[in-house]
Parts: sequence; structure tokens; C-alpha cells
Amino acid sequence: MSAVLWPVTARIFTALNVANGMDEHETAMRLMKVVEEAGEASAAYLGMTGQNPRKGTTHTAADVADELCDVIIAATVALHTFTPHPPAVLNAKLHAAARRLHADTSQVMH
Repeated sequence: MSAVLWPVTARIFTALNVANGMDEHETAMRLMKVVEEAGEASAAYLGMTGQNPRKGTTHTAADVADELCDVIIAATVALHTFTPHPPAVLNAKLHAAARRLHADTSQVMH
């Protein structure tokens, strides 16, 4: 994972706290930001595939990748709101997902 991800998202988190506070409403807004960015990634994919015949192809794979990065950033900023140790929480979740994948694939092979 990028060495700058956590320090930069911590700075964004702190700046948001100063600007917007940390009340229940702000917590909801940070979660909704993740959903908004995911919607933009979906829209970019639809545009990349030319799914809307009226619009045609409007996006590239690079556009989709860019939007997915926005999802990751929004999610890591939001994660700071729910735990004092976001890197450790994500690391544990990532390793758990990898273990499940390994368990699932080894069961198929036996």
C-alpha cells in the first residue's frame, strides 16, 4: 500500500474536522461521500462501455481508475472517523479477505 496514503488521509481528516466538525451529520456526510464516489466510478464504467447509446463512449479505463482512486481516498478518510487506528483495521481486513480467498480456493482444489 502507498506509504503516503495514511499520512495524507489523516491530514484530510483533520482538515475536514476543523472545517466541518465531527458530529453525527458529518459522519453521515463522509459515508455518503464514499457512495457518491462509487457512483462516479460506476458512471465512468458505463461511459467507458458506451452503455448509453445516446451518449456513446464518453470515458476511458483511465477515467474509471481515477474514479476508483477517489473511492479509496474517500473510504480511507471515512475510516479515520470510526477507528483511531485505520491502517491496522484495513490491514487486518485485507489479510482476512486474503485468508478467505485462500481457504475458498484450497477447498475447490481438494
